[in-house]
Amino acid sequence: MTVPGRRSSTFTRLLRHGFTDPSAAERLLDTQELAPVRTDPVLLDALGAVADPDLALRGLVRLTEAQDPEGRSTLLSTLTTAKPLRDRLLGVLGASEALADHLARHPLDWQALVTYEAADLHPGLPEFEAGLADAHDPVALRVAYRRCLLSIAARDVCGTTDVAQTAAELADLATATLRAALRIATTAAPQDAAECRLAVIAMGKCGGHELNYVSDVDVIFVGEAASGTDEAQALRAATRLASHLMRICSETTVEGTIWPVDANLRPEGRNGPLVRTLSSHLAYYQRWAKTWEFQALLKARAVAGDEELGEEYVAAITPLVWQASERENFVADVQKMRRRVVDNIPASEVDRELKLGPGGLRDVEFAVQLLQLVHGRSDATLHSGTTLDALHALAAGGYVGRTDAAQLGDAYRFLRAMEHRIQLYRLRRTHLVPEDENDLRRLGRSLGLRTEPVAELNKAWRRHASVVRRLHEKLFYRPLLDAVAQLAPGEIRLSPRAAGQRLEALGYADPAAALRHLEALASGVTRKAAIQRTLLPVLLGWFADSADPDAGLLGFRKVSDALGRTPWYLRLLRDEGAAAENLARVLSAGRLAPDLLLRAPEAVALLGDEEGLRPREREALEQEVLAAVGRADDAETAITVVRGVRRRELFRTAAADIIDSYGTEENPVEEDHGTLVDRVGSAVSDLTAVTLAGALRAAVRDQWGDELPTRFAVIGMGRFGGHELGYGSDADVLFVHEPREGVDEQEAAKAAQTVIAEMRRLLQLPTADPPLLIDADLRPEGRSGPLVRTLGSYAAYYRRWSLVWESQALLRAEPVAGDADLGRRFIDLIDPLRYPVEGLHEDEVREIRRLKARMESERLPRGADPTLHTKLGRGGLSDVEWTVQLLQMRHGWAEPGLRTTRTREGLAAAHAAGLIPTEEAQILDEAWVLATRVRNAVMLVRGRAGDTFPSDARELGAVGRYLGYGEGGAGEMLDDYRRTTRRARAVVEELFYGA
Repeated sequence: MTVPGRRSSTFTRLLRHGFTDPSAAERLLDTQELAPVRTDPVLLDALGAVADPDLALRGLVRLTEAQDPEGRSTLLSTLTTAKPLRDRLLGVLGASEALADHLARHPLDWQALVTYEAADLHPGLPEFEAGLADAHDPVALRVAYRRCLLSIAARDVCGTTDVAQTAAELADLATATLRAALRIATTAAPQDAAECRLAVIAMGKCGGHELNYVSDVDVIFVGEAASGTDEAQALRAATRLASHLMRICSETTVEGTIWPVDANLRPEGRNGPLVRTLSSHLAYYQRWAKTWEFQALLKARAVAGDEELGEEYVAAITPLVWQASERENFVADVQKMRRRVVDNIPASEVDRELKLGPGGLRDVEFAVQLLQLVHGRSDATLHSGTTLDALHALAAGGYVGRTDAAQLGDAYRFLRAMEHRIQLYRLRRTHLVPEDENDLRRLGRSLGLRTEPVAELNKAWRRHASVVRRLHEKLFYRPLLDAVAQLAPGEIRLSPRAAGQRLEALGYADPAAALRHLEALASGVTRKAAIQRTLLPVLLGWFADSADPDAGLLGFRKVSDALGRTPWYLRLLRDEGAAAENLARVLSAGRLAPDLLLRAPEAVALLGDEEGLRPREREALEQEVLAAVGRADDAETAITVVRGVRRRELFRTAAADIIDSYGTEENPVEEDHGTLVDRVGSAVSDLTAVTLAGALRAAVRDQWGDELPTRFAVIGMGRFGGHELGYGSDADVLFVHEPREGVDEQEAAKAAQTVIAEMRRLLQLPTADPPLLIDADLRPEGRSGPLVRTLGSYAAYYRRWSLVWESQALLRAEPVAGDADLGRRFIDLIDPLRYPVEGLHEDEVREIRRLKARMESERLPRGADPTLHTKLGRGGLSDVEWTVQLLQMRHGWAEPGLRTTRTREGLAAAHAAGLIPTEEAQILDEAWVLATRVRNAVMLVRGRAGDTFPSDARELGAVGRYLGYGEGGAGEMLDDYRRTTRRARAVVEELFYGA
């Protein structure tokens, strides 16, 4: 008798045996059905050993309730006396609610677990075919299938079979099921069967002999006419049989479904005929197939139907599979395939994805299959459709390191075991690790983790996923280093030919040069070479993920040659997690950033510090520059420092732009493209202003000491004044001066002109640093007018001669260097011109429109595609800017928000003032941002400015990667650009031209 308030001894024992709800378990043990074994300690111990004791006990009660009295007695007697049955039955009940449901519906099926001969421990296809032989309709087939599945699950959860053997048994059961389904379909339509020969080819995991508990079974159907039958008639008959087979397996009945049969891997996918002849298959594969289709065919295996036809199919396609890596588009296709499927996983599920997530099963399978395609053309030992067998063969052949292969194999087995146990619970197709604590506990215990199952499971899962993440890249590249560095004695090495094939497959256009770089970097026994061998496998993967892997590797070699002897360089890359990936992205994204870096390689240090990639404040830069000028002995020494600062800051800006645009493991892609554009525009414009301030100070100090005889200011114009400069932009400026008290006006003008000439000379001196060109063509009278005027001269000119286009140009005017007070007074002078009271007259509006139309017809370069020219093309920068500027000149006098030199700020202000509807404002903003990003991308990629997309395919691909398009996405990028700018042009027609 239990004392009130005190737990019973049974309750305590149940708790100790792993039950999470001992009270419910006590009630279940007290049921009449379990009365004969209620106190049997053997039963309790056996329940405590399973994955989920509570689930097992509930399933056992349901099973005993479903028995008649005699059957119940037999079940319980066998359960207590036969340990093998006890372990198998309770193991299944504790791991699978779905199979417990099956046993409750078919209470005699537990007897399938009673006797085990040698063949029962590891059954093959004949045993499963015998198990399904009596199934003559879809419902009976489902029952027989589940009965066979029961025995597979029992062997699995008891450890009789490992994960690879379980997957192979599941594939054999699927094969037997397809044969049984075809038998049922043939029986239902004997005339169709007589008219055709039909072969079923298994693909995917079924073809690879590594199936999951619940998975689509991928197939391809091959049909031929029987003797004396018309081919078209035979194919119709074969299609009816194939369709019926699919329905038999896939349709839901009173016994549920088996699994979907998916024939979408066939030529042309779901748009192609379900059944083709062998010659039709071959014609498609020889002419139209893509690389991924050959990758899929790597697992093709004839499993049902006409055996001879199936073997003919496999024999015919096998040579095509192993020649796939010689195809012209193999590299591009491989790079496309290597890009993650992660992008399509909901963000909330990425961390729980076993198959497609980072470090998941897909990473292992893809890596192995790619290496098979690359090296299998010359080595038949690699021709296996089974992942683990292929991995073993790759290691045996020296294509991957033995240690790496062993670690990757262990991780793959663990992840597959997790996947199996997750699916086994409810027999549902899923690759998501559950979130519920009880589910995680059952999963952990099913894998033998008993002390702290949830914590141990998460730790083991993360560890194995980390191994996969680390190794799936290393798998490609470590053997390349061993091949050139000639280390790791005892390892079989890649031949130079095999190493070249692999580099070519991964996107390297010049494998021989790449191998030379690797040899130079990784050979030897120095500490430097050892660290390089650690870094390079990962770096090579990042290079291969770019549009120009060769440039990335060459750049890395040059930087390493320059900095290899400095103690901090390799330590930075090895120890600062982000630095190595940041460097890889920067070196392989185009020419500009590497050129800037190689002129002063120590700037690599910026890449290891998060703060190092943030643009510096203008005040801090100006302070640094002016202090350096003050310390210099002469103007040329001073300008060397100034231009060095400019180069360093250009590199900082370009590197941050590339990293934000490409994204890295630690730094996701910046989704707000407007923020990226504004960040670059502001940083480059501030840097240009600081450079001009430094050049001005150097020029003045060298000839006049601390003070110029005239006050002097530099006014930024165009993109410079609008804080919208790109990497390759000139500095558009006006110069204004005002003689100091007592200084002759001619002397002051001569001093101002001398300063300008010296600034230009200093900023274009031939040095290692990029020059800065000063363009003053927007001044009154253009090139015909004086280079510099006094404030009074400007006032007189604008009062008497100013044209409307000059007022429009002044919308972007902003002081950037020199005398701040003089700069402010110049702005006060021009404000009434650019924001005229009551706005523009109609004739002035017509003049602006006329000028714009003339510019469109005359200034677009000959041969340029007007739909792709970022500056002057349809819906490009000019269209958007002139539209905003027209609104500023018409309404700026009344709307203070419009008085800005920045295009996007002006557009936002026009929208806020109700001058542009929301949708139209968004369309213009999107087009302007996109066109600006394209210009930035062209400069980053080519190292020189351009207003249209590159014609070179690799450069075009690099622009696409910067803009967020995957490998092979250039066509989509151009289509998107045209669509975006076409919509913008429609808005411009309405708002600017009044159409």
